[in-house]
Amino acid sequence: MSEHIKKSHNSSLLLYHLVCPAKYRRNVFRDVAGADQEIKKICLEIEKRFDIHFVEIGVDQNHVHFLIQSVPMISPTNLAKIVKSITAREIFRVKPEIRKLLWGGEFWTKGYYINTVGKAASEEAIKQYVQN
Repeated sequence: MSEHIKKSHNSSLLLYHLVCPAKYRRNVFRDVAGADQEIKKICLEIEKRFDIHFVEIGVDQNHVHFLIQSVPMISPTNLAKIVKSITAREIFRVKPEIRKLLWGGEFWTKGYYINTVGKAASEEAIKQYVQN
């Protein structure tokens, strides 16, 4: 289970389920060897720069599920922007062959799904869903 994040003036336990589909719903994670592992490595680097913790990351053929813990200062919209922009830039850098599958220079679709965990589903239910 996730722990509370304690700051000087607040304590929080904010969990989000973020789903990001690949552009054109292309099966990039099936068609490009190692792309799924690279996304996970990139997320570990994001954790070092921001108050974001990736509890679970589940990669499907054409989209990624992220179970993320963050702080109140990062809104859900900004959380999605941070994750999508950095992962896109870095995946293109380390796996340039993905550009051939996704013309136009964009990795993710413009949209995404984000939900607070605990409101619609428990953390354990989301964790199991992301793992499978």
